[in-house]
Amino acid sequence: MQKHLCSLIAVALLTSVSYSAAQLVVHDFVEVGNPNNQADLTGYGAVGYSFKISKHETTVDQYSKFLNAVATIDYYNLYNTSMASGAIIQNGVSNNRSYSAVVGYSKKPISYVSWFDAARYCNWLHNGAGAGANTETGAYTLNGANSGIIMKNTDARFWIPTENEWYKAAYFDSIAGGYWRYATQSNTIGDSQANLGWSGGNPFTDVGYFSAYASAYGTYDQSGNASEWNDAVIGINARGARGGAFFGGAPDPTVRDTSYFYNREGGELGFRVASVPEPSSLSLLALGGVVVALRRRR
Repeated sequence: MQKHLCSLIAVALLTSVSYSAAQLVVHDFVEVGNPNNQADLTGYGAVGYSFKISKHETTVDQYSKFLNAVATIDYYNLYNTSMASGAIIQNGVSNNRSYSAVVGYSKKPISYVSWFDAARYCNWLHNGAGAGANTETGAYTLNGANSGIIMKNTDARFWIPTENEWYKAAYFDSIAGGYWRYATQSNTIGDSQANLGWSGGNPFTDVGYFSAYASAYGTYDQSGNASEWNDAVIGINARGARGGAFFGGAPDPTVRDTSYFYNREGGELGFRVASVPEPSSLSLLALGGVVVALRRRR
């Protein structure tokens, strides 16, 4: 019994290490704590658990690595030809594709992605983010689907944030409680704090460009730059999106963005990723204590 438990702990730790080593992309996550916080007056933002969310929107570089790993034959139309104008160039023939980021655009947010593209990206991360990693099961059970309402699985390691998770990471004041109006720890906002205005050319700034204007948890660009998918179900064929975008001025946190059919691939529409929280150092110490205790009892 003792030997079996020690083996399980060792396997868990080794699995964690090898999983990280296998990844082709690495997301920089921040932890969103303060579990069981109250909702905003809008009704959004209450989350009963801790979780992680990516500090930045998913970038052109990260998505191009995803495509190179799983879309040499693009079975699920993960690449949109509109990406070629300011994101990713597709090379090769239909049964042997490769992808490269447009020079100067690798750190900008990816756009022209559907909710299903984002879900497949999360499955890829869930399954190790390596070459050929499965895109059809894991975080979401898709099995070829490009329609219908599909919710994340309970054991998902990575997922499209729920609307409440996204809202909390953007607006919650983690120190004083309550909510800011914008994802910059501010109740006012302008072009010097977020990408809200487009004057031609590629509309996006590099992720994290407004380095002095993070949310309370340390995320960037949740007000402006790309609008972002979330996991909300809106009707029978649409999913949620929030964050405004590079046009139209400051986003209104009291309302959702509108009209996002789940297969829409808009030039303003990207996503970020949520994940499970890291084990606390206390948990790791406790784990070590269990191993030591078991050894002493032999």
